[in-house]
Amino acid sequence: MSDAPDPKAQAEAWWATSIIDMKPGQIRLRGYPIEQLIGNVSYVETVWMMLRGELPSKAQAALLEAALVAAVDHGPQAPAVAIARMAVTAGNDLNHALGSGINVLGDVHGGAGQQAMEIYQAIHARMDMGAALEQAVDDELTAFFAHTKHLPGFGHRFHPVDPRAPRLMALVEDAAKAGTVTDDYRWIGLAVEAALARKTKRQLPMNIDGATAVIFCALGFPAPLGRGLFLLSRAVGLLAHAWEEMNQGTRIKGPLPAGWLYAYTGPPKRDVP
Repeated sequence: MSDAPDPKAQAEAWWATSIIDMKPGQIRLRGYPIEQLIGNVSYVETVWMMLRGELPSKAQAALLEAALVAAVDHGPQAPAVAIARMAVTAGNDLNHALGSGINVLGDVHGGAGQQAMEIYQAIHARMDMGAALEQAVDDELTAFFAHTKHLPGFGHRFHPVDPRAPRLMALVEDAAKAGTVTDDYRWIGLAVEAALARKTKRQLPMNIDGATAVIFCALGFPAPLGRGLFLLSRAVGLLAHAWEEMNQGTRIKGPLPAGWLYAYTGPPKRDVP
């Protein structure tokens, strides 16, 4: 008998997955036949199921959906939206526009939710080791501010109070009372907000990133998936803006309106020696 590996088995193992079981005439997502999911399971429930392996409860799905709805859009002044719209005016299709916008959602613009989750989870870990809430928050913020000055998830360039955050936090409180989630992460978020005010001597209320981070943590998502969920949410806004721009028919829209120029800061005119 030959000891040579079976090429077919090697190929199957190369892309082994627990997500989808697909063959001619059959599509099963996490074991659920697609024909049973269609019309019975919502898009948000499917997102949860694809990421977590099991279907959520209706209450869990509702809380996740609230977070995704809240982060859909924040206007064309946001770099990702502006870039998606400019991509369309350069003659690109919707897929290029969405890809261009999504690709600039990095640590500074788009990553604050994941970063806030990491802070909340680090505080929770300190509490699991016996620290009281306020002490865990103070210790974590002291460690954090030793390396950077900006705390993700708090304060906003446009909103004195981000109108999305209080609503989301109220939904978390309701969900905790109903037993859908524990209230740990809501209290952590509020404690961070209070500690930040004490340390900075100014009010920096929780923003959309801090609030969705509370929800994603409370629902048990790992921090890296917080950014992925934000991308799913904001992609809807990018699509809407790109489609609007496409229907307006503008060609080559740059970052400044026509007739406006940038500030030149180099040397004055000089002759080549």
